[in-house]
Amino acid sequence: MSAPRPISFLSDYGLDDDFVGVCHGVIARIAPAARVLDITHGVPPHDVRTGALLLRRALPYLPPGVHLAVVDPNVGTKRRAIALRTGEEDRLLVGPDNGLLSLAAQRFGGVVEAVDVTRSAHRLQPVSATFHGRDLFAPVTAALASGASLEEAGDPLDADEILAVHMPLAEIDAEGLTAHAIAFDRFGNVTLDVEHEELTFAGLRLGHSVGVNEHRAVYAVTFADVPPGELLLYEDAYRTLALAVNRGSAREALDLTLDDALRITPA
Repeated sequence: MSAPRPISFLSDYGLDDDFVGVCHGVIARIAPAARVLDITHGVPPHDVRTGALLLRRALPYLPPGVHLAVVDPNVGTKRRAIALRTGEEDRLLVGPDNGLLSLAAQRFGGVVEAVDVTRSAHRLQPVSATFHGRDLFAPVTAALASGASLEEAGDPLDADEILAVHMPLAEIDAEGLTAHAIAFDRFGNVTLDVEHEELTFAGLRLGHSVGVNEHRAVYAVTFADVPPGELLLYEDAYRTLALAVNRGSAREALDLTLDDALRITPA
């Protein structure tokens, strides 16, 4: 018998309650030899888009396997529960059909096969109306990791039916770019909707000043390239354009909220 596929797990469950531990227990009963890697359980409650962004960013650093994600504000409603296969690296993603899986699937070549697992033979019985992580997603994930086929895990779905997260789009022109604040971390650093491949067209030069709305910043490599308290524009660890204040909060300094537009112009 071949070794089970590794499992990763992301959720908004937090660590104060028993939710994560119980899901681990369900997986261990079905696939005791499977390795489970916790990405995070600190997604802000009900924040599907942040969960989708974190999943997309994390998965390239995790081994191909079965990826369980649960941020599910509409649990118990008519929203679908799904499992899907990506076009690249044969990754399997399991979770609610609310856009949570869409960005990660896009990152790995899109969805090539999908099933609705709401009535999966792998689910626990009875299925709670409010804890699908335990009764539905965890057992389906464990079964897939143990070698069960995706086709037999649920009812077939057209890949085009999978719900997507809608994100703002950066615009690059001759004078600079208009980006958007799509995420914030606990340090107040601001993730923008500009990836590495797009930076060639933005006219930015390392070490030079840039305008950020009415503020001035330096396009730099790391935080210490500017004095404490100063604003910098940089590529973060995931090669995405970001804003930070050295030993401070760019979110507070620029008074930003989610999806705010930022006009960035090379000096």
